[in-house]
Amino acid sequence: MFETEIFGEQLGADYLEWLVEQQWPQVNSHFGRLWEYYANDIVDFSGSGAVERKVNESGRGYVQAQEYGLPSRITGLQYSGGTLTGARAANVSRKEVVIENDIGWRVNATVDFLFGKPIEFVSQSPEAGRREKIECVIKTLFAANGGIGFFQDMAVLGGVYGFVDCLVRTGEHINEHFINHSEGDISFDQVLRLAGTIGLELVEAPRALPVLDENDYKRIRFYIQHFYQKKNRLGDKGSFLSQILSRGCDKRKTASVTEILSSDAWQRYEDGELVAEGGLPWGFLPVVHIQNIAQPYYYEGLSDVEPLMPLQDELNTRLSDRANRITFQSFKMYLGKCIEGFEDRPVAPGRMWFTDNPEASIEEFGGDSASPSENSHIAEIREAMDKVSGVTPLVAGILKNKLGHLTSAVALKLTLMGMLSKTERKRFTYGEGIKRICRMSLEILDKSDIFPTTEQERDIEIRFAEPLPENTIEKLEEARMKKDLGVDTGKILKELGY
Repeated sequence: MFETEIFGEQLGADYLEWLVEQQWPQVNSHFGRLWEYYANDIVDFSGSGAVERKVNESGRGYVQAQEYGLPSRITGLQYSGGTLTGARAANVSRKEVVIENDIGWRVNATVDFLFGKPIEFVSQSPEAGRREKIECVIKTLFAANGGIGFFQDMAVLGGVYGFVDCLVRTGEHINEHFINHSEGDISFDQVLRLAGTIGLELVEAPRALPVLDENDYKRIRFYIQHFYQKKNRLGDKGSFLSQILSRGCDKRKTASVTEILSSDAWQRYEDGELVAEGGLPWGFLPVVHIQNIAQPYYYEGLSDVEPLMPLQDELNTRLSDRANRITFQSFKMYLGKCIEGFEDRPVAPGRMWFTDNPEASIEEFGGDSASPSENSHIAEIREAMDKVSGVTPLVAGILKNKLGHLTSAVALKLTLMGMLSKTERKRFTYGEGIKRICRMSLEILDKSDIFPTTEQERDIEIRFAEPLPENTIEKLEEARMKKDLGVDTGKILKELGY
């Protein structure tokens, strides 16, 4: 199946086959579940036959991904591998299902704190003119790959899966330039145009199969990604009748793709057949690995979603139980005794009942009643999610109680201490990853004789914007006092962001 002679004896075909056929399904299932809990996708069951009959008692034509963690006494289904693979539970009817996705907004809030504002690239070149050009090249590179949206996508993937990998791909123009080494100087406008052709591809965790060094888990020997790709053509058409019956389904052809990268070669397989291969002239593996939050001795970092999943299941379970209780108790019901035709006539204002039976009566029951223990339990679950994630409702602008004099910057930072501490940890891991992307891209341009740089010039400082609102007058007053104390003016200007 795999022809790995181009990689030498370091990568065996049998090991590669084991990774794709046995390891990848487990990896895909694990990380796929994390994404489902973050996105909480809606699955439409309308027109799906037997599956629709399983859930029609809920009065809705869809289910949500987080229902996977609810007990069968609520959903009426027993899930085995996913929301679509549920089997009807015996003698159990579907109840009211309430899903409140407390995971999604917390992950998005951390992304807003980390990359809600543009970041700044500062070259460490000793020459001012070179610094300006290098920074312009880096800005062009990221602008061509989505700008701030690229960094936000990076933070979302890292927050959900615990890590994100960035694959640096060179276009045909750079490859041709490396081979031909065109004579003469290249204008800076051409340099910017070629820098914009470098592709930065974010690889999501379900398709990543890195082969690490046996003696150093931080070093990637080979980078393999396996996934299914939809083609822009139809698969087997079948009969005319089958096309009509399946008009709502995706009939595009799907191919199984496996890509292998090393420091000096690459291969691409589609449906088990080798379709392309070649050498990599850069002398390094063009992959940057970024952990969401550092986790020692593991390739994966700490995910923002995984520790919240049990609490999210408990929250949805209790919200569903409360909805069922309200359904049964919120409406008043009447029990009529010894009254003929009581069941045929609705209870309504102005209606009179009469009977000759002295034993006749009408009893009222039902109506919602307070359940303080239930509300307290739900509140404690939400507090536990605040502690685990470090993201409180205050981050989303929800103020429930008086929190004091929040116009003070110190008071606001103390209130958001957990969120700010977590953001600082992420600034280090993501900042180092972005530095490696910059360094790798500049080295490619250097080895292609497009934009020569030294090792020192490839060192880029990443400056993140302050996520909290700041009082400019206070900052300037603080800077003036530092200047009076003799602090270097350049350092003061750097702190102010100039």
